[in-house]
Amino acid sequence: MTREEKNQAIEELQGMLKDTNVVYLADASSLNSADTTKLRGECFKSDVTIRVVKNTLLKIAMERTEERNYGELMDVLKGQTAMMTSTVGNAPAKLIKEFRKNSERPILKGAYVEEAVYIGDDQLKALTEIKSKEELLGELIGLLQSPMSNVLGALQSGGNTISGLVKALGERQD
Repeated sequence: MTREEKNQAIEELQGMLKDTNVVYLADASSLNSADTTKLRGECFKSDVTIRVVKNTLLKIAMERTEERNYGELMDVLKGQTAMMTSTVGNAPAKLIKEFRKNSERPILKGAYVEEAVYIGDDQLKALTEIKSKEELLGELIGLLQSPMSNVLGALQSGGNTISGLVKALGERQD
């Protein structure tokens, strides 16, 4: 690989890192070609981008991405590295967990999700439980609507009862 090709690859990786707040690094070595194809297919279905990267080039790209602090994530750049990016924080973790029901790999090396760094395969469970922005907004809207629904329901049922009571009392007096 020439110096120009390396610089181009670094710039491309740097662009990918700037475009996302979700970066997972995994070890997918020892997967056979059928499993690798299956993993790529699952990534495509889940809207997760996967790319095998050179560790030194990714490390340089991470260092050059000034807006983000990848910290300890650069320390896991050893051996084969597959970089997974997504717009949803837990999508790659769920994909890895589901894929590992039938295979030993990929093994999570580390992840950068919304400015937080997770190191090691033992963090996979915690990463699958992270809620996406859409899930959090849905829960928030549900929580905000719940008290209003209860008040409106009480007023509506109470309104019918009160009007019925007033009507019944009015008829009694007549």
